Formats: sequence, C-alpha cells, structure tokens
Amino acid sequence: MSRINTNTSSILASRQLANSQNLLQQSLERLSSGLRINRGADDPAGLIISQNLRSEVEGVRQAINNSQRASNVIATTEGALSEVANLLNDIQSKIVEAANVGAVSEDEIKANQLQIDSAVASITRIANTTTFGGRKLLNGSLGYITSGVNNSQISDVAIHGVSFGTAAYIPVTINVTQSAQHGELRFATSSVSQNVTIEIAGPRGVNTLSLLSGTTASAIMAAVNLVSDATGVSASLINPLSAASGIRLVSQDFGSSAFVQVSELGPTFGGFATTDVGGASVKRDEGRDVSATINGAQSLGKGLNLSLNTTGLSVELRLKEAFNTLGTSSFAITGGGASFQLGPGVDSNQQVNIGVQSTAASRLGNGTVGYLSDITSGGAYSLINGEAKQAGAIIEEAIRQVSVLRGRLGAFEKNTVDTNVNQLRITLENLTSAESTIRDLDFAQETSNLTRTQILVQAGTSVLATANATPQTVLALLRQ
Repeated sequence: MSRINTNTSSILASRQLANSQNLLQQSLERLSSGLRINRGADDPAGLIISQNLRSEVEGVRQAINNSQRASNVIATTEGALSEVANLLNDIQSKIVEAANVGAVSEDEIKANQLQIDSAVASITRIANTTTFGGRKLLNGSLGYITSGVNNSQISDVAIHGVSFGTAAYIPVTINVTQSAQHGELRFATSSVSQNVTIEIAGPRGVNTLSLLSGTTASAIMAAVNLVSDATGVSASLINPLSAASGIRLVSQDFGSSAFVQVSELGPTFGGFATTDVGGASVKRDEGRDVSATINGAQSLGKGLNLSLNTTGLSVELRLKEAFNTLGTSSFAITGGGASFQLGPGVDSNQQVNIGVQSTAASRLGNGTVGYLSDITSGGAYSLINGEAKQAGAIIEEAIRQVSVLRGRLGAFEKNTVDTNVNQLRITLENLTSAESTIRDLDFAQETSNLTRTQILVQAGTSVLATANATPQTVLALLRQ
C-alpha cells in the first residue's frame, strides 16, 4: 500500500536520527569537557554525591593549609624560645662564676651583673616582639585567662590546653583527697650517749657528722642545719620549748622523692637510734605526694604539685602548704589560648587548643623561689647583693619552664599538627579519587561511543533520505 500524505518511514527515520544526533552531541560535550556529568540531567544522583564530595575536598584542602600555618606558628614560637634558652644558659654561667667569690673580684661580679641585666632585658624584648602575621606569640596573649584563683590555697597555675566547646568558661575544682608529707625521722633523746659517726642523706646529697658522747640535741640540730642546703634535710626540736625532747630530721621538700636517711658509720653503733613519727625504729623515711581530683578526674601528684592532662583540660598547679589538707578549691578559666582549626568541619572535635604563657622576665620563675626579674640590678636576688644561691634557683626554674614549653610545642607540632596533615592528605586523596570516579569521563569508553553515534548519524541521514524518496514511487503508477 502506497501513501504520500503521511510518510511513516520518514518520521521513524527522523526520530532515530534525532536520537543519534543527541547522543553525538552528548559525546562531543563530554569529550570536550572531560566530565561525564556536565549538568543535572546527565546523572542527578551522581551530581548530588559528587557535589558533596567536592565540598568535602575543599574543606580538607583548607584544613591542610590551616595545619601547615599552625605548624609555622609553632615553629616560629619554638625558634624564639630556643634563643631564650641560650640566654638563660648564659645567665646561669655568670651566676655560677659569681659564686666563686674566692677567685673573682667585686668588679668582676658587677660586670657579670651587667651582662645578666642585658640578657634579662633581651629575654623580655624577645617575649614582646616575637610575632607571626601580626599576632604576638610570647607576651602572654596566647595564654589562658583565669578568674577566682585563691592565692592562699593555689599558686603557679599553668593552663596548657582547654577545650571550651560551646561553653563561655570552664570551671576547675580541685578536691584534695590525701595531703603531701615530708620525710621525717626523730631522735627523741636529749644527747648522744656514746661517740658515734652518722651519715645524713637527703634528696640533694649526703653529709657526715662525728658526734662525741654527750653532744646535745641542740648542737646536733645546729650541725644538721649548717649543711641543710647540701642534703635537703633540716632539723628542729620535737618540742620547741624543750631541748630535752630531741630533734626532728625533716626533708625540706614534700613528696615521695623527698627522704631522710640516717646511717651509723661506727666505730660504735647504737648511739643514734631513730624512729618514724609513729615511733617505729627506722633508718629511712620517705615523704608522700599529694593526691587530688581535678574536675572529678584523678590528677598526678608530685610533692605539692598537681597535673592533669586530658583532651578537655591540661593544667599544672602547686598547692600552698596552708592548703595541704583535705579540702576543695575552685576557679574558672574564662578565655584565652591559641585555637587552631585543623579539621574540615567547624566544631570542637576538629579544633585543638594550646596555651603559650608569657616568657617575660617577670613571668619566668615562680612565687616560691622568685622570678627572673628579681636577679637584675636592684632586684632582691641580684649578684651584687650576694644572692648567687637564690639566683641560681630562679634560673634553674626558668630553664625548666622554657624547656618544658619547648617540649610541649614540639610534641604538639609533631604528634598533632604533622600527623593531622598526613591524615588529611590521605583523606584528600581518597575523596578526590571517589569524586573522579563519579564525575570524570572515561575517554576510552566515550571515544567508542562517539564512533558508534557518528556511524548512526550517518546511517540515519542516509535512511532518512531514502525514506523521503520512497513516496516518489507512486509517480510510476500515474505514468501508466
């Protein structure tokens, strides 16, 4: 049957040709862009997933940049602290030299004092001028702010890290469950009954005393106290009102590392019997560390010092002797510190906080031994005042504080920042690979598709031409 008003074959061929041309256009678009998904219609579900992955990739990339910048900040801070440490070592050598009073003149001591003054001023200058991108690093602006600290109970509070989360401040409650104690031995006799030589040992060293028969407790006490700086052991009367009560040999420090030991060296023995506080016959007694909880978590006690290191709070503090009893003290951390955004999402789990206290001369040291500013000219413990011993104790504490701070910063950079960068790079690699799998074009497959659609378009064009020519066959019928 032949019809000319409706060419069904042409319509069919035209539709197929249009489909082939659409496929050809799609192949050309994909090959020119290198993407399998160029618009939502190409793969709606794939577009949604790939867009989410792209967002995560950008977040991870910025987190890597943030971590590297944090590493630069820490490296700058640690570099400045290295120079502070060198200056402190120089100060220590001048103090030790000045203590050699039998071989150095007064003018030399004054010259050493001038060098110490200059070094201390340089330390404060470094603290005030060390910056990164305009942010000061060692002047205390990155330290934490506390409120409500009872200075009669707690001293030398050092906050190393706090996670505030959504809280405006962090309350800190210290509950002492066991007091610290000295090491203590007692010689509860008014005098020595026979000639005896004793060795008194403490955490700082040992000293030997030769006692004659009849040496009184008061004389023994004076002899022990004369060398207490070398042994770390002091003596006092058991009953301050009665020399006949005997003496107490007490470690100057608190804690398990503070001890008192008395040994008889002969030639006779039994002339210097010692007991502990309970009356038991012993030759050695050790102190006890304080035990306390901080915000309900068991802290580490060392003498009168307490420390806690958790993900939410890292703090060190020292109890005053007046508070060395069972009791509770509280204060609050209201702000401060350096917060680094190390993760791709903005929440407390992906942020880390660290405190960098001031290293100015008025801050290095502590309230027990004094501060670095106290050893300068006019200070209470200057060399000119003959305070080399106390100045040495201050510089020792300052060196310890700077060393500990450098160690914390180094551990933060190595174990937190650097490992975070490594982990983020692995995450970035995997996310990018997943996004590429969904969105990027497989050129081999698409080239094959292009060849197929080109053939289909050419064939469709030829078939359409044939379909359009088919109705002309009816003319042969009209010629007859």
